[in-house]
Amino acid sequence: MITASNLSKYFGPTVALKNVTFEVKKSEVLGFLGPNGAGKTTTMRILACYHPADSGTATIAGFDVFDDPLEVRKRIGYLPENNPLYMDMGIVDYLEFISKVRAIPPSKRKDRIRHVVELCGLQKELGKDIGELSKGFRQRVGLAQALIHDPDILILDEPTIGLDPTQIIEIRELIKKIGKEKTIILSSHILPEVSATCDRIIIIHQGEIVGSGTPEEMASKSKGGEIIYITIRGPLQEIQSKLGSMEKIKEFKKIGEKENGLNQFEIKSDVGVDLSEELFLLVVQNGWSLTELHQEKANLENIFLQLTTKEA
Repeated sequence: MITASNLSKYFGPTVALKNVTFEVKKSEVLGFLGPNGAGKTTTMRILACYHPADSGTATIAGFDVFDDPLEVRKRIGYLPENNPLYMDMGIVDYLEFISKVRAIPPSKRKDRIRHVVELCGLQKELGKDIGELSKGFRQRVGLAQALIHDPDILILDEPTIGLDPTQIIEIRELIKKIGKEKTIILSSHILPEVSATCDRIIIIHQGEIVGSGTPEEMASKSKGGEIIYITIRGPLQEIQSKLGSMEKIKEFKKIGEKENGLNQFEIKSDVGVDLSEELFLLVVQNGWSLTELHQEKANLENIFLQLTTKEA
């Protein structure tokens, strides 16, 4: 649905983007994660036809964002970082205005407004002007305007910025609900938001993509492989000999010892290789006791810091 190839953007001597390339598949929720100033907003604005890139190409639903911006805009809903709302307008008046801007036929406007109001949970606030709403509900109105014309693709730039924890959870759940039917690309510098909301993550730093994939995939790559921790009761030398003979084990080491002859091991295999079942069968076949077997989970915070520090 979205394809970007070698996008570059400069603001004077400042490099905002440098050869950024990625794809977003249909019905995928992609998170663009990076520190402030990394190039997230610049990418969102290029995709939304807000401003052009200096080089590279981008297409949305098959239309080039530079050659066919009007066709692209028909197919996207865009919520910019600074949600542009008319504070003195009522919610329904504002959505009706947006529906006219979006050229929705008069016969369909009421149904579309009713649908996005229900979807975004705005029913109880309809009697208020936008300026009377909390920031969380203003974000909901922003999402409603992005959805009013029923686009296939949503581009959301920092959709939870400035919200309190409760509001963040509410908007996050709303995005997950919408993501079941739409293709979504959202930017954020908030790690839990991206981890909880997105199917896949791209990490950008100083205008360049430095990592991509699911959190688990990136964790495996950053560690150089899959890591399993196992605690076994049995003859130490025999256990080490058997582990050393397993072809799929890249390396292993004893990392601790507990009472009653329990030995703890850290075992590494290649990326994508899960040895859990084979290790379990090895223990059973040799009559040892197994008290712990788990694969290390991804820590998105550590990955993010590793990929976005000056030493990365």
